[in-house]
Amino acid sequence: MTEVAHTPRDFTPRVFSGIQPSGGLTLGNYLGAIKRFVDMQKGDFETIYCMVDLHAITVWQDPATLARNTRELCAGFIASGIDPEQSILFNQSQVPEHAQLAWIFNCVARMGWLNRMTQFKDKAGKNRENASVGLFAYPALMAADILIYHATHVPVGEDQKQHLELTRDIAEKFNHDFKTPFFPITEPVIEGTATRVMSLRDGSKKMSKSDASDMSRINMTDDADAIAQKIRKARTDPDALPSEPDGLGDRLEARNLVNIYAALSDLSVEDVLRDVGGKQFSEFKPILAELAVAKLSPISGEMARLMQDPAEIDRILGRGAERARAIAAPVLAQTYEIVGMVASK
Repeated sequence: MTEVAHTPRDFTPRVFSGIQPSGGLTLGNYLGAIKRFVDMQKGDFETIYCMVDLHAITVWQDPATLARNTRELCAGFIASGIDPEQSILFNQSQVPEHAQLAWIFNCVARMGWLNRMTQFKDKAGKNRENASVGLFAYPALMAADILIYHATHVPVGEDQKQHLELTRDIAEKFNHDFKTPFFPITEPVIEGTATRVMSLRDGSKKMSKSDASDMSRINMTDDADAIAQKIRKARTDPDALPSEPDGLGDRLEARNLVNIYAALSDLSVEDVLRDVGGKQFSEFKPILAELAVAKLSPISGEMARLMQDPAEIDRILGRGAERARAIAAPVLAQTYEIVGMVASK
C-alpha cells in the first residue's frame, strides 16, 4: 500500500444532517430535527442540510411523488427558518460525490457491522430476501453523506445513534487502514425536550406518517383548525398534571404532550410543570393547542405559498448543490488519492 502523507488537521466546525423526502412531514420531524437545525444555524457552525432522495429510493417511490415530496420538504425547511443563504440546502442526488464516496465506504465497512443495523431488520421485516441491496447498504451512504463534508457534528435522534456509530467506525477504519487522520470522528448532538415525539393516540409509539390514523400526528401542512382538533382529541389519562417531572412516571401520553409544549415554547419540562402542575387535561389541552397553532400554522401557510412556485424551489436546491459540491469535490479527490486511484486530470 502506498502511503500518502497528510498532516493532522483542525476540522472546520460543520454540521450535516438530512431527512428523507418520503412525504408527510410531521410535528415529530419538526421538533425532532428541523427546529434543531434552525437553532444550530444560529451557532458557530457551518450548517449543511439535505433532502436525502437517494435514501428514499431504497424502497419503491413513484417518480412524480418523489419529486413533489422533495420540493415540499425543501419548502418545510425554509418555512421553518432555514435560510438557504446562511445554510447550504440541497437534495442529495444533485451532488454525485455522496454516491461515489459511498462505494469507497462499502469497501471499508464490514458485513458484520451492517448485519447489526436494527433499522434494516425493522424495515425489511420477515421479507428480508426481497429487500433491496440499497436498504441493506444505505448506512454506508449515510456515512458518506456526513464525511464527504468532513462534518464534525450531526444532530440525531435516539433512533439514529447506531448509524452515527457506524459512521465513526468507518472513519476510524479508513484512517487506520490508510495511516492518515483524514476523516473526522463525528460527534452526535442529542438534545432538546422532544427529540422523539410520540403518537397522539398511543404514547408508546413514535409519531409517524405511516400510522393509519391521521389523528395520531400533526402534519406540518395541517391548518389551524386541524392542529387544534388533534390536540383536543389526543389521548390522555384522568389524572391532573404533576408539578415535577418525576410525577409523570409511566404516564406516556401525558409526558408526550408536556414534552411537545416544552419544545414549542423553548422551556424545560420542569418549567412547564411549574406553571401547569395541578391542571386537568381539559385545562391544559386548550393552552397547548393555542401554542401549537401560533407556532405551526405560519409554517404550514408559508409551505403552501412556497409550493406555488416549484421553479424557485428548484433554483434554491440547484444553488445549494453548487455550494455543497465546492466542499465535497475536493474531499472526494483527496480520498481517491489516498486510496490510490489514478487521476489523469
